[in-house]
Amino acid sequence: MKQGKRNHLADLSAKWLVFMIGLLVMSFGIVLMIKADVGSAPWDVFHIGLYKQFGLSIGTWSIIAGFFILLIASLLSKAWPKLGAFLNMLLVGIFIDLIMLLPFLKTPNSLLEQYLMLVIGILVIGYGIGLYISARCGAGPRDSLMLVLTQRTGWKVQYIRGAIEVVVLTLGFLLDGPVFVGTIVFCITIGPIVSFTLPQCEKLVDKILAPRYIDTPLSNEVGVGD
Repeated sequence: MKQGKRNHLADLSAKWLVFMIGLLVMSFGIVLMIKADVGSAPWDVFHIGLYKQFGLSIGTWSIIAGFFILLIASLLSKAWPKLGAFLNMLLVGIFIDLIMLLPFLKTPNSLLEQYLMLVIGILVIGYGIGLYISARCGAGPRDSLMLVLTQRTGWKVQYIRGAIEVVVLTLGFLLDGPVFVGTIVFCITIGPIVSFTLPQCEKLVDKILAPRYIDTPLSNEVGVGD
């Protein structure tokens, strides 16, 4: 009996560790995109715009925005947010700020190197999304809102997600956030990239986590990541 409890605790710990590693990897990719300085993802454009206008830090604004998004999603769904959504909100913001402090992460001198950093950043984000989703600890704040709105409106996920990101990107642009070629590249490529990375991450997580945590292939359920 005690052995079973220890195994369950070990499996649960491994599950949350994979989740947090995924968030860390995704945050690293986000910072690579920011440091490349050729355009960021829509939500990061918004966070950076808020940082430029009101101070604090990019990670802090990520947390603040995530909090209000979770609040709205919770009010619409009339349910408390899952622990994974709360940790996603908190840890991604903390990780972004800590990674931004790394002295060796600087904007490259040449435009070619900037675009190379951008591409690497998007790929890293894709693998981070694949890892944290594969752990099955719950959707992040932004995906939680997307899912709630999808349920309430009956619209397709891609339409809801697209509408949210257009609104956020517009607000970020008005706040002087970094909208450039990299923003377009991210929006076009992140879906196909996550479709590629998620099955790979599933296979990896299958080897780490106990079988009872893996029900059906997530690649059949998720089209795009956070």
